[in-house]
Amino acid sequence: MDSVAALHWARREHAVAAVMSFDYGAKHNHCEIPFAVEHAVLVGARHEVVRLDFVDRLFASDLLKSGGEIPEGHYEAENMKLTVVPFRNAIMLSIACGFAESVGAEGLVIAAHGGDHAIYPDCREDFMQAMGEAMRLGTYAGVKLLRPFITMTKGEIAAAGVKLGVNFARTWSCYKGGEIHCGKCGTCVERREAFALAGVRDPTVYASNEALPGKPTNEHDQENN
Repeated sequence: MDSVAALHWARREHAVAAVMSFDYGAKHNHCEIPFAVEHAVLVGARHEVVRLDFVDRLFASDLLKSGGEIPEGHYEAENMKLTVVPFRNAIMLSIACGFAESVGAEGLVIAAHGGDHAIYPDCREDFMQAMGEAMRLGTYAGVKLLRPFITMTKGEIAAAGVKLGVNFARTWSCYKGGEIHCGKCGTCVERREAFALAGVRDPTVYASNEALPGKPTNEHDQENN
C-alpha cells in the first residue's frame, strides 16, 4: 500500500516515466506484483518486472521462499528482523537508478516510511541520504532519490492515499502470500493498525481479525542497530 500510494503521489507531483517491480523470491511477490501492474496501467505508465533469482538462492531471510515461516506479531517486535532481506533496498535502488537514467528520468521514488525504521536498516533516513548521494554522484543525470513518506507513519500514508484516490482494496501487504491477507503477520498488523489510526475504512479481507498485538516494550536504538 505504501508503494502504490507513492506512485499516485508521484503522478500528482511529477511526470511518471515508468514503474519497476522486483521479483526476488519473496513469498508474496506473486500477490503484490499484479497489483503493481494494475496501478501502473491506471496511471498510464510503463511497467517492468526485474527478476532477481539470486536473492532467494543466496540470501538468508524468512521473507524468501527459501526461508522459514513468516513470523507473527507486532511489526516492531524483535522476531520481525527475520523478514529482513540483507541490503535489499540498496540492490533494488541501484538497478532502478540505472533504469531511471536510461529512460530519461530525473529521479526515482521509494516509499520507505517511519514505521520501517525500527526493523529495516535500509529504510532509515541516514541510509537513504547516503544512497541518494551515491545515485547523484554516480549518474550523469544526477538522479535524485525522492522519499516522500520517510517521516510518515503507515496511518498517515493510509490517510494520504485516500486523499489521492488510491483504491487500497487493490493493494497487497501480507508477507505470507496466501489467497487472502492472514491478518497476523507483521505487515498485516501494521496494515490493520494504519487504517484504524487513519480513521478510514479498511477494505481488506483478513483470515484473522483477532485483537491487534501491542507495541513491544523494548526500545530499538536505531542509530546503533
